[in-house]
Amino acid sequence: MAADGFTTCLWFDNQAEDAAAFYVSVFKNSRLGRIERYNEAGYGEPGAVMTVEFEANGQKFVGLNGGPQFTFSEAVSFQIHCEDQAEVDHYWAVLSEGGGETGPCGWLKDRFGVSWQVVPSRLYELIGDPDPEKAARATKAMLEMSKLDIAELEKAYAGE
Repeated sequence: MAADGFTTCLWFDNQAEDAAAFYVSVFKNSRLGRIERYNEAGYGEPGAVMTVEFEANGQKFVGLNGGPQFTFSEAVSFQIHCEDQAEVDHYWAVLSEGGGETGPCGWLKDRFGVSWQVVPSRLYELIGDPDPEKAARATKAMLEMSKLDIAELEKAYAGE
């Protein structure tokens, strides 16, 4: 296996270039890469963007304009581990803007249909606590939230 890990391919109808530009604008340590275009032998219109390579938060992706045959679902999502509430709020707002859909328990879909989990890193400590009552209170609170609120999760964990 190559030493540089995996590249995630995201299949879009025809929005790969817009999506790549959006993700590069959202995450630090990001950049656009090579863009390949359809030619006479391809399935797409000659000259139209076929693929766009990009990195988002240091992770490698390729966006493919493959047509409407396949769409995204929540079966695959990307987790964003946030250090504080400001980071949770930032990613929640930016990723859900422009036609995104918010969901339960820190999940959302961006305007391209890609699913994200915006999760405070502290969540795993709270819901994984060895004290089953504390863990259950934190879990119950999480299940009742859309965007995760660290202060409210901490209160539930503490039994307040």
